[in-house]
Amino acid sequence: MSASVSMPLGGVQVGSYDGYEQAQRAVDFLSDQKFPVENVTIIGSDLRMVERVTGRLSWGRAIGAGAASGAWFGLFVGLLLGIFAEDGSSWVGSVVSGLLIGLVFGAVFGAVGYAASQGRRDFTSTSKVVAGRYDVMCAPAVAEQARAELARLSLRG
Repeated sequence: MSASVSMPLGGVQVGSYDGYEQAQRAVDFLSDQKFPVENVTIIGSDLRMVERVTGRLSWGRAIGAGAASGAWFGLFVGLLLGIFAEDGSSWVGSVVSGLLIGLVFGAVFGAVGYAASQGRRDFTSTSKVVAGRYDVMCAPAVAEQARAELARLSLRG
């Protein structure tokens, strides 16, 4: 498999930043200066996965999260079915029925999922991939112009 980007990965590095926001600011500055940003690529290097533990998972949380998720889905289905209701009371009945059925099935599936884990992962978390460095790369034909513009940005602070 090969990665496809508009510019070859072998472009010229015109800037290197510790955070994505800084690299994004640099490209935004180039855009503001009417630089042809279609020649620019931001490449993250030294990738790592960061998982932030957000809490303990218990039966109550697993069932509650499943019920909440199921309730949202049931509400959505109830609203869709309510579109075809003949009168207002049928519409309300469709919405409430969908909500309650979704809540019950969501709670059951939450409990089944928690039981299936057999206590191997009793915590909740969020994860994301972050880079240690973000390089702004540019097509060789316009690299010097990009460097000059980014030097002006670094002088501005």
